[in-house]
Amino acid sequence: MRTRDDATTPAPDPEVLRAAVEASGEAIMITSAELDEPGPRIEYVNPAFTRMTGYEAHEVLGRTPRLLQGPETERAVLDRMRSALAAGEAFQAEAVNYRKDGTSYVVEWLITPVREADGRITRWVSAQRDVTERCAYEERQAMMVRELHHRVKNTLATVQAVLNATVRSSLTIPEFTRALSGRIASLARTHALITEDLAQAASFDGLLRAELEPYDERRRLTLEGPKVVLPSELAVPVGMALHELTTNALRHGSLADPNGRLLVTWWVEDGTAGRALRFDWAEHGGPLAEHPTREGFGHRLLNKVLAVQTGAEVDVAFAPDGLHVSIRMPLPGSAA
Repeated sequence: MRTRDDATTPAPDPEVLRAAVEASGEAIMITSAELDEPGPRIEYVNPAFTRMTGYEAHEVLGRTPRLLQGPETERAVLDRMRSALAAGEAFQAEAVNYRKDGTSYVVEWLITPVREADGRITRWVSAQRDVTERCAYEERQAMMVRELHHRVKNTLATVQAVLNATVRSSLTIPEFTRALSGRIASLARTHALITEDLAQAASFDGLLRAELEPYDERRRLTLEGPKVVLPSELAVPVGMALHELTTNALRHGSLADPNGRLLVTWWVEDGTAGRALRFDWAEHGGPLAEHPTREGFGHRLLNKVLAVQTGAEVDVAFAPDGLHVSIRMPLPGSAA
């Protein structure tokens, strides 16, 4: 009696194998074995291959896979493939290929030899997939990591500068603690807005509302302007400036008086000098605005730091009705 171990597994029906390959979502190409031009020659491609490349089967049969290569196909990858195949080894890599319409895509290959019983290679079978989207995603991730690394370094430098400036401008320990805590919290809010955005940017409106909305219990605020997106290198100093203006308004300005009002308007200006963000901070109904007796951190931030980091032009007016600050800041891509 023949046992299960003695049984011989029947060979798969060739038609079943062909149906499986035809139904596969992986692009399959079978070529002849010769590597030198004009070979190898394509002997079979499945429907997934035609969908990926745009070529019909009859357009590629008998031709070489080199027809898929183009200007951005990396020579080093082709040389490694040739060396591996010449040694009779399987080869796996990624390269840029070109469709029939000329558009490029990134293909991942796995090329394996088909051998006769004596070990002679008679064909190559190549399983391929389009990994363009995956590569673009990985590049975006790498770019975001680089941006995050750059931003963290800048943030640490900013924190150090804020710490040093707060020490210089504070008269007492409680004043130092309050000022530093507020400035660090403001930085954290700005970075939260930037991190939530895929482009690593923040809107001017978002920065403004993050600072002011907690103090609008009597609807004393009027904020008017279009959506303006600021990249991280502008959003951080602008967020700090808005925090200092808000803090000053709460301690000495219109928000320190129950009847005080604050109007902030902004717009984008297009001129011969390029595009710029213009915004006006106008306080009304608060205590009499007086020139400061000493230059505090907020005043230095507006007049020096903001100008250096963003190229902004700052005009500060201590009007009897309240502080009025007007700022013009060049936007990316402008000549200013």
